[in-house]
Amino acid sequence: MLSTIIFDKMKYYILFGPPGAGKGTQATAMVEKYNLHHISTGALLRKEIAAGSELGLKAKALIEQGCLVPDEVVEGMIENEFRTVTGVDGFLLDGFPRTLPQAEALDAILARNSDEVTATVSIMIPDAMIMERIKGRALKEGRADDASEDVINNRIATYHSQTEPLIGYYRNAGKYHEIDGTGTIEEVRDRIFSAMDKF
Repeated sequence: MLSTIIFDKMKYYILFGPPGAGKGTQATAMVEKYNLHHISTGALLRKEIAAGSELGLKAKALIEQGCLVPDEVVEGMIENEFRTVTGVDGFLLDGFPRTLPQAEALDAILARNSDEVTATVSIMIPDAMIMERIKGRALKEGRADDASEDVINNRIATYHSQTEPLIGYYRNAGKYHEIDGTGTIEEVRDRIFSAMDKF
């Protein structure tokens, strides 16, 4: 059960896109330019895993299978970030929401403060590039959850079936902004900034 949250009026951006689209890379620049607090569910989960908490152990097993972590776990972490972070102009959500129920839960949290999602910035790349980038990341960072092709294919399939419906959800709300994720990091970053400067 989500409780009422009291926080100042600010902007709420969602960073959207398939695994390997470069969301983490671009988030750093977005946070610095617009004074945002980056909420990465992946980073929050890895922190719990490293701590060996009950949540971390549960999440680790799911992540290694390429599955999504239960909504109530993710929503609890996001709610805690909204409550405790101050001194920023907004939040950049990375990895949440990933499903329609999560999007509706986020809307409900914000609506209780008469607020709403500012915009969704969607970095899009083709499936072949997803596989290529995740494999490369696994080699560079030693991330076991990225090493298996079966796991990567499962993550791609999960993205298409559960996360892609969010495109329609936010497009219907007039909050969906698609960015071409191919090209250099700088080229993609320029496209993102051009879009965000209008919000």
